[in-house]
Amino acid sequence: MSEHSVESTESARQLLVVQRERAERLLNGVRAGVLGLLAAAALAYAPSLTPELNRVNVLVLAPTLAWTVAQYLLFYRRERLPSWLSIANPVVDITAVSAIILGYALAQSAALALKTPIFLSYFVILAARPIASSTARAAFVAGLAVVQYSFLVQFFVTSGRIQTTSPLNAPGVSGVSLLDESAKVLLLALAGAVATYATAWHERLAISYFRQARDREQLEARLARAQLQALKLQLQPHFLFNTLNTITALIGVDPRVAERMVSGLSELLRLSLRNAGEQEVPLSRELELLQHYVEIQQIRFRDRLTVSLDVAPDTMHAMVPNFILQPLVENAIRHGIGPRAAPGHVDVRAFRENGTLHLCVADNGMGSRSRSEMSGEGIGLGNTKARLEHLYGADHQFSAHGGRDGGFVVDIVIPFRARADSASA
Repeated sequence: MSEHSVESTESARQLLVVQRERAERLLNGVRAGVLGLLAAAALAYAPSLTPELNRVNVLVLAPTLAWTVAQYLLFYRRERLPSWLSIANPVVDITAVSAIILGYALAQSAALALKTPIFLSYFVILAARPIASSTARAAFVAGLAVVQYSFLVQFFVTSGRIQTTSPLNAPGVSGVSLLDESAKVLLLALAGAVATYATAWHERLAISYFRQARDREQLEARLARAQLQALKLQLQPHFLFNTLNTITALIGVDPRVAERMVSGLSELLRLSLRNAGEQEVPLSRELELLQHYVEIQQIRFRDRLTVSLDVAPDTMHAMVPNFILQPLVENAIRHGIGPRAAPGHVDVRAFRENGTLHLCVADNGMGSRSRSEMSGEGIGLGNTKARLEHLYGADHQFSAHGGRDGGFVVDIVIPFRARADSASA
């Protein structure tokens, strides 16, 4: 068995222990109710019973009921019940049933004791085992019931306390049929075997279900990571394609500027490759990558482009999605600043508010009416929105809209989480 399977099995068994403890708490409540009803019935029948039978009822029911109630006082305020309680309770129950049968035999008649319906309580106790016991404990309880009842029958027969007769005569005489009693023992053994098998089947089913659930969760996590990686890889070629086109156009016009752009691009690629395996990076590292991108674009647009950064100092160590700002700034330049002849500016803001990190990219360009991205069809905004959904689910906000004075604004709100090393520093 692999290490993963062993770990899953152990986790499943721990989960089963918790569920069985809950079942034991419920069963103790049922036990208290049943014992209360038996005590009420004993009181109702007390006038018609002999003092000896009444004494047997009191001697058996009173301690059993007291033990049941005492569990609430001793253990139920604890977070976890003692592990031995799940075996002690059925042992007490089976012994109590056997004690009543023995008490009735000694106080009145062994035939009356063996024919009393209290025998059926063995089956009720065994029926509860699959939900509250392990397989080994269920087998022990089942064996205990068979052994105790078999011992009682053998004791009554060998001590001469009961007469044996044929099955046809047994109902009408003060005796029992050994064939009938053997059949009762056999049925009790079969019920115990069924209870043990049901416990084992329930345990295997729970472990199998837990493994499948764990495997499904891990598969979904791997799928989500793969989807995020695919989205991120879509953004990077999109940027590279535009930058290489710009360099190609500048080679024949201004080789020195083209050379500067190649140098800036190589540094940008170095930073991108350093962060390639990470879904989230500190904002400071994201801004470092963005600054190299902005320098390349400013070479291209010269005086037509101004990019300003307004970043609160306490946000520099906040974790943000890797490569989140560059495509937003690229959209602002490409769709907002690029189509117009007049100079334009792009503002990037980051600030912390009420446990969240706000990121804002705004431009004074052509506005939302020129943006096919407004519908979420473009690579930049569409992938950014998808990545945020994968990383944060409902714990984020994303909006893209026209600015009040023209241009276009993208607002992102994500949970504020500081980088681990800075948080502990």
